[in-house]
Order: sequence, then structure tokens, then C-alpha cells
Amino acid sequence: MKSLSPCAGIGLRAQHYGALLEAMPDVGWLEVHGENYFCAGGQPLRVLERLRGHYPLSVHCVGLSLGAVNPVDLRHLQKLKSLIDRFEPALVSDHLSWRKVDATWFNDLLPLPYTEEALTVVCRNIEMTQEFLGRSMLVENVSSYLTYRHSCIPEWEFVAEVTRRTGCGILLDVNNIYVNTINHGIDPGDYLAGIPAAAVKEIHLAGFEESDGCLIDTHSRRVADPVWRLFADAVRRFGPRPALIEWDTDLPPLALLLEEAATADQVLLGGELATVAA
Repeated sequence: MKSLSPCAGIGLRAQHYGALLEAMPDVGWLEVHGENYFCAGGQPLRVLERLRGHYPLSVHCVGLSLGAVNPVDLRHLQKLKSLIDRFEPALVSDHLSWRKVDATWFNDLLPLPYTEEALTVVCRNIEMTQEFLGRSMLVENVSSYLTYRHSCIPEWEFVAEVTRRTGCGILLDVNNIYVNTINHGIDPGDYLAGIPAAAVKEIHLAGFEESDGCLIDTHSRRVADPVWRLFADAVRRFGPRPALIEWDTDLPPLALLLEEAATADQVLLGGELATVAA
């Protein structure tokens, strides 16, 4: 297993397979969406086998539905464990969200009500997942476009309590914090101050779009200047951490992803924001 250094990585997408294999560019690590590799064979696994010899890996999932009342699906866990056992990623993660009710799946990462009841449920599912996988996992804070009237715990305190109760780590998505800052009027300084530094093992950066005054976490743009500044604040608060450039729709050429990763590396090394934002 190759560990992740506190440097920038990029998400592995099928459109960039050829360019990555040809150039093997100088980037710190690759993140893969676990569910894209729940297969018995084929090109995705062949490409991943080649790239794992050159880059450390992180596996990021979207299908565990950790906040659902239903326990985590054992078939899903078995596929994830098989993938992990084969490729030995440095980190494994999913989201503090829900997307399943009984047999019905929703095509989004839906936010949790921040209540003691939801905290109990999500901690149960995280503990079940970690026990099954035989390793600690990371959980990611999500963007949201609504809040629940009966939420009674600030989001950052909820995230911090999850890691205290389960021993899991935190994948801190700085773009999601900024999106929620604008959408819900939270203070990003309070958010960062409420997160235990030792629990933060990875950071995500991405671009958003705006619609009718609401920010949408689309992963379809460059990282915005205020997100870069919040990232710099996070690095000062937590220290350098592995940082990922997420870009999932309207994919750019690989060279642009590498350019964004180089900017993230500059921030991680303490680069001046005026230079970063240029």
C-alpha cells in the first residue's frame, strides 16, 4: 500500500485514461470512484492495474448511503472490500449523506438532519462499514440546498462528533463548505474551527455554478478564488493534507486538471494567495 503525501491529486476519469498512460504526468496521487470499478474485468480494471504501479490511490465511494435508516448493503460492502483488497488504496471514503430508502435509490447525495437520532444512525453504519472492511474510513461533508427545521446541531459539530464516536477520519470538502456558507449563511471560520485537526486526512477542491442565487456543487469548473482562499485557511488550520481536484462534468483536457493540481500544491507549500488566484 502506497501512502498519500500531503500533495495534490486528481480524479481518474475514463476520458483521461489514454493521456495518463501515455504521459504518466507528475501528479501526487489518483482518486477513483469505487463503484466504477465494481466489475470482474474490462478496461477500467486493466488501466487501474497499470496506474497503481505509478501512483498511490484513494477510493472514494458514493453508494454506501451512510445516513440511511437501512443498514449498509452487504453486497455493496463485499464489492468494495474486493476492490480494496486488490488495489490496496491509501484511503477509502464516502459521504455523510443518504440516498436510499428500502429498495429505492435517489440520484443525489442527500443531506442529513443534524439531530442526535441521525447521529446515532450514521455512526452505526460507519462502524459497520469499518468492521466489515477491517480498516478506518473517511467521511465527507456534503453540499446542500436545503436545511431541516428540526436540525439542532451545527453541521461542523455533527461532523466532529461522528469522528469522535467512530474513530473514522474526515475528508474535508472545502468547496462544499463554501457552497453551504453562501446557501445557508454559515460562517466558514466557525466551521474550520469546529473540526478536529487530527481527524482531517484529505481535502477536496472543486468548482461550482450559480443558479438563482444558489450555489450548485457541479464539479464542472475551475476552483473559484474564494474557495482557494478558504483552502489556504484550512491548510493554516490543519496543516498540509492530500488535496484532490474534483472535476466530474464538462471535463477539461488533462493539462487543465494538472494546472489546478499545481495551484493546490502551491497553497500546500505556503504559496501567496495573490499568486495562486492569478
